[in-house]
Amino acid sequence: GVSHSRPNTEDMSLCYANRSAALFHLGQYEMCLKDIIRAQTHGYPERLQPKVMLRKAECLVALGRLQEAHQTISDLERNFTASPTLADFPSQSVQKNLHHLKMKVQEKENLTETFPAALAKTLEGVDLREENKQLSNASSSVSLCMDPLKGRCLVATREILPGELLVKEDAFVSVLNPGELPPLHHSLDSKWDTRVTIGDLYCHRCLKHTLATVPCDGCSYAKYCSQECLQQAWELYHRIECPLGGLLLTLGVFCHTALRLTLLVGFEDVSKIRKLYDEVSNKDICLPESSSWVKTLNSGLGEIEKNGKIIETPIPGCDVNGKYESNYQAVFNLLPHTENHTPRDIKSSCTLQLEAASFQTVTTGANSSQLKAATAAPVLTHLSFPLALSGSKEGIVTSSRQVRLATGIFPVVSLLNHSCSPNTSVSFISTVATIRASQRIGKGQEILHCYGPHKNRMGVAERQQKLRSQYFFDCTCPACHTEAHRMATRPRWEAFCCNSCRAPMQGDDVLSCGHRGCAVSVRRDHLASRLQDLRQQVGMARKLLSDGKLEPAIQQLSGCQRDAESFLSAEHAVLGEIEDGLAQACAALGDWQKSATHLQNSLRVVEARHGPSSVEMGRELFKLAQIFFNGFAVPEALSTIRKAEEVLSLHCGPWDDEIQELQKMKSCLLDLTPTPVGPSV
Repeated sequence: GVSHSRPNTEDMSLCYANRSAALFHLGQYEMCLKDIIRAQTHGYPERLQPKVMLRKAECLVALGRLQEAHQTISDLERNFTASPTLADFPSQSVQKNLHHLKMKVQEKENLTETFPAALAKTLEGVDLREENKQLSNASSSVSLCMDPLKGRCLVATREILPGELLVKEDAFVSVLNPGELPPLHHSLDSKWDTRVTIGDLYCHRCLKHTLATVPCDGCSYAKYCSQECLQQAWELYHRIECPLGGLLLTLGVFCHTALRLTLLVGFEDVSKIRKLYDEVSNKDICLPESSSWVKTLNSGLGEIEKNGKIIETPIPGCDVNGKYESNYQAVFNLLPHTENHTPRDIKSSCTLQLEAASFQTVTTGANSSQLKAATAAPVLTHLSFPLALSGSKEGIVTSSRQVRLATGIFPVVSLLNHSCSPNTSVSFISTVATIRASQRIGKGQEILHCYGPHKNRMGVAERQQKLRSQYFFDCTCPACHTEAHRMATRPRWEAFCCNSCRAPMQGDDVLSCGHRGCAVSVRRDHLASRLQDLRQQVGMARKLLSDGKLEPAIQQLSGCQRDAESFLSAEHAVLGEIEDGLAQACAALGDWQKSATHLQNSLRVVEARHGPSSVEMGRELFKLAQIFFNGFAVPEALSTIRKAEEVLSLHCGPWDDEIQELQKMKSCLLDLTPTPVGPSV
């Protein structure tokens, strides 16, 4: 309603007032107060003023702002005395509410101020300890180097410990993904699709989560967390984007990123790149760094060895002083493997669509020809990082999954080369990406990130194909090298086992038991068919579980479990999925002990596949800690909380939402646990 109402109308004011009521019942008192102010700014009717004034006073009392509450109550009494004939509010009702509020204020004033220690986050450990003089947004333990085969790369200047923060970079440009549905509860069947999208819950500029967005006055799509963000977005880019909203949504997020990048940088700088591409023939595509124009911009020096001699070479993206910064010059030099791209690829198909589109509606600042010329710059879609968030469905037991929040370009983070077994983890807070060491990194060792294909999620052949098609290189990381040269044995989370002795089955088309005293053999395609049927049965059980049919779901999953144990290894991924489903069903029924047992079985599968220090392991430990906490198994909960904190802090840092929740659980358990005072008499 707020997004589609006209500004400065009664409809708009009523929408804000009604939303303030919802926020009040959610206990979001600060946001409620802001919406009350917005309602009054847009002309909230005089006849309804007592409604929001009472709500405002309640919020101020709840927040402990007693002097302001006193003033609001006095204003309400004075206004009501001056206009006692408000039809919507009987005098007796208002007087009763005012008396109740005064009593609340008095009670608060009589309480001794016993507020706990300030909970403000100092963000210790979130900022870089010592920023790199050569590389912006990176710690001093990281160095930018040139490799004759890999190009630019990041290398450790000293030994780096697990969990250490290496890069913290704000996106050079980011665009909210419009079509993603957040993981919220939406099980009610209705002919109206009332589901909200990410665009309704996150600020379109800073990506901050908010329940009370402030919409753009000119369109119903763009929404912001505050008036300040709205104004900044308008001045930087939205004044151009606003009349193009429908077109940009049609063309997609990468096209939108291209335009926003152009608007942030400025037409003059981007037009230089258009001139460069106009000079290049359709077939004679050269590397950007080989162009004399680019070399004049990239005079930072690196070192490479050639014929036994160390020579200096320009590092693309560095300024005249040799420093690499998060700017447009660095963004332009992120486009690698241009010899594998056609001119259409380099210009990007989405920017070609922008060129063909009509910009006659744009009348502020830039004209049509300027926009078409500027947006021909490469968007670097292959270097755009998905900014992710985790969410859950409401209910007794929640299901969490990651969804793509936005797409952003990070010039420094993009310098990390790929490994299918990386030594870092990336996490996002709003528009900021942080890179942490996930394991010990030795001095001189390259710092590596995973572009998506991970050794624990897909086989070497599939990884190689994905990397070759999207990034134009053959991965030679240790994980790929090891898998390519070892025997073609399936990993434990995909292995079949003997029905008689539970030993692993080995072979190609015909599998034989690996135990010497067992002569069982079976065709692989037979077991593959059984596995396919089993997956269908597990899917049906999951559907029962999501529909709240807990007992039938448990029966179905128990049958799947018996079948799976007869031919799958104990660490097979499907067995882990079954155990996780049983844990969820038992938790929903309040049987915390059984739930914990099933989840511990699932945990073994996750550890076998992803490793004991993986982020996946950390999230499973977080789930187990919640189960123990709800079942009030204090020693088990505290032990699991400690393990989960250790693992998650390596990947996400100390201020991750899950770590904060773990600390709250630990504090609660410690407060409720009696402290021993010595031997009893």
